[in-house]
Amino acid sequence: MYPRLLIDLNKIEKNLDTVAEKVKGAGCSLMIVTKSFCADEKIIEKILAHPQVDFLADSRIQNIKTYAGKGKQTLLLRLPQACEAAEVVRYADVSLNSEPETLRILNEEAGKQGKVHKVVLMIDLGDLREGIWFEEEEAIFQTVEQILASENLELYGVGTNLTCYGAIVPKFDNLSVLTGWAKRIEEKYGVKLPVVSGGNSSSLYLIDKGELPAGVSNLRIGEAFILARETAYGELLPGAFEDAVTLEAQIVELKTKRSLPVGEVGMDAFGQVPYYEDRGMIKRAILAVGKQDMDPDGLTPVDPQVEILGASSDHLILDVTKADKEYKVGDTLTFTLAYGALLRAFTSAYIHRSYQ
Repeated sequence: MYPRLLIDLNKIEKNLDTVAEKVKGAGCSLMIVTKSFCADEKIIEKILAHPQVDFLADSRIQNIKTYAGKGKQTLLLRLPQACEAAEVVRYADVSLNSEPETLRILNEEAGKQGKVHKVVLMIDLGDLREGIWFEEEEAIFQTVEQILASENLELYGVGTNLTCYGAIVPKFDNLSVLTGWAKRIEEKYGVKLPVVSGGNSSSLYLIDKGELPAGVSNLRIGEAFILARETAYGELLPGAFEDAVTLEAQIVELKTKRSLPVGEVGMDAFGQVPYYEDRGMIKRAILAVGKQDMDPDGLTPVDPQVEILGASSDHLILDVTKADKEYKVGDTLTFTLAYGALLRAFTSAYIHRSYQ
């Protein structure tokens, strides 16, 4: 059935090997982020079986529930909601935190469950997503002291996020602020922090340059694993496969039409006013997949002679005029996916999955 994601499990495994070799070679523990593929069961099997993966992490507790207790430590990436505290403690061994009130609730819930919940304190180095601002010394120390005083919490480490919101690139200088905070906390309170989590796939390029600060002991890797691309500058990882997951969709209409719509142009179905290039008469293929299922801006046709014109909620419209192949109704086209398109396609209930 189409549309479908074609998932090459052999390439997935090789990507995992490539990432593990790089991260472990830098002396870091490896955390694989499972959210972009919605903790797909068969991909998870590969990750759980890999001896060099230390943690599985996700921003949705619903995904973590599917693999909790199966041999790897689990971590909740998104700051916990108060309403999900019970499930966080039950299914996530570790969570990222920055709010004293949330820590209070987690401590109380862990006590009810007879557990000790591990906490990584997030420090904002400038990306302006989660974390206590790195210059707020008093707030950082007060939060550390709250965790240490909590009977059912363990201060497991410190971490930061970069590139995801503010697009701030990890550098030796800003990550050294994080490792500096880890050292200060360890010395001030006489503790050892097992995890100093120096970001995500955007930090990988620092390993190749020899610029990852020595104190960074963990990396959280998602896109680089599934799409073979570091995310600071978008470079492919040598030896990994960017097409481990591809999207296939079927042609439902193939006609030669004008390239410009006829009539007054208003808003499209998503409230945008589109622009159309006048290409004269073109051969247009309509595929049965749309914006409800994926991000058309994140698709690249495998056939380089095919061009994406746009999409509605249910249809993807292509220009196949220059294609050497004589496409016909019922044929399928294949696309590689950028991160946003991959995430939305795995999330869609209308896209099937096939494995090889």
